[in-house]
Amino acid sequence: MTTHLTTQPAAAAGTFRIGGDLTVNRLGYGAMRLTGPGIWGEPADPDEAVRVLRRAVELGVNFIDTADSYGPFISDQLIKRALHPYTDDLVIATKVGLSRPGPDDWRPVGRPEYLRQQVELNLRHLGVETIGLLQLHRIDPALPLEDQVGELAALQQEGKIRHLGLSEVTVEELEKARAVAEIVSVQNLYNLAERKSEDVLRYAEQQGLAFIPWFPIAMGQLAEPGSPLQSVLKDHDATPAQLALAWLLRHSPALLPIPGTSSVAHVEENTASALIELSDEEYQAITAAG
Repeated sequence: MTTHLTTQPAAAAGTFRIGGDLTVNRLGYGAMRLTGPGIWGEPADPDEAVRVLRRAVELGVNFIDTADSYGPFISDQLIKRALHPYTDDLVIATKVGLSRPGPDDWRPVGRPEYLRQQVELNLRHLGVETIGLLQLHRIDPALPLEDQVGELAALQQEGKIRHLGLSEVTVEELEKARAVAEIVSVQNLYNLAERKSEDVLRYAEQQGLAFIPWFPIAMGQLAEPGSPLQSVLKDHDATPAQLALAWLLRHSPALLPIPGTSSVAHVEENTASALIELSDEEYQAITAAG
């Protein structure tokens, strides 16, 4: 193992070119857990949140996923505090389209004027002139999808957004959005124990889109003692979370897992999962068990 991969293990995950021009290491970091309880307000220890972000980057993470609704805006502000001015290779993806009336309360709002306002606020809070990847957090069912994606495409034409993505969508919705604007990524719930979006993943593979699985480290009952995966965990001296991430990285070259945590120790543990090399037999056993 090279010294580079020992010090920056995220690089062992391999790379993906988002939109064909933003090259990132496939193992990223999700910033949602940096906020207070209910994804609301300041964290109990903002200094630790800053340390987590800086440590992630030290470990080779150059793809960070956030959203205006995390806090709201708390994760954006922590990212700016920790990492601004940003290095040229760091890609910050953010999202708009979910309003936050209170803790654990998420409501889709896709009015074009609201989406524009939130993009402008994202630019300000992150301290950037252009957002590398802007994703529609949820489609607002009360409004035509074309109006929502169309407004984001207009902001892209104005130079405020580089690439566009969608979150929690079907293949049909992806195709509908792609008729309005170029879509380069999709962010759906996906992990070893929850694979309802397998068709979306395969579509992303075929079309060259990035698939960003949220809640990537869930394993369900497979993490419990007596699971058929215990021997694999023991052989690799790995945690269940590390095995879940290693499986995702092996499962598809389009997958860009973004495990989130508010702990430096956990970000180190999660990033080390990129160093786990599953054999064909182990991969098949994990896939079948899931």
